[in-house]
Amino acid sequence: MADWFAVDHLDVERLLAQWRWLCPNPVVLVARDAFGDLFLRDSSGEIYRLDVAIGKLLKVADSEVQFKELVISKRKEWFAENDEIAAAEKGLKPNKNQCIGFAVPLVLKTSSTDHNPYIADLYDHVSFGDINRQIASLTEGAEVRLVIGTKPH
Repeated sequence: MADWFAVDHLDVERLLAQWRWLCPNPVVLVARDAFGDLFLRDSSGEIYRLDVAIGKLLKVADSEVQFKELVISKRKEWFAENDEIAAAEKGLKPNKNQCIGFAVPLVLKTSSTDHNPYIADLYDHVSFGDINRQIASLTEGAEVRLVIGTKPH
């Protein structure tokens, strides 16, 4: 991706529509990575990373200034820079409205499942937050029956 901080054109409310169970408070989008993970600033100025693959919201910095300073040393971890470079070498170069997605969501993957990366629409890719909500309280390896689409009453 050309610039992780070029996010002004994105609608944070639309991106978070399926993630409000995990991120209920108002936030501002400050950055994103090539895989659809979002970096959000809350009303107190703290920066959080929403890892859309595993459904986790983690505080990464006390302020946007601190976040931008830490990016220098944390970019391989936070922005999966090596994975992004490897994907680009395979022709996967998302534009400003896209990200790299996986045929089987990573949260559902087993170690034997092939990644099958592809270029995805960012909004479509991030919209799978409800899957993570449904399995958030389960232990790793638990069996689950997911509901896709309209939830039963």
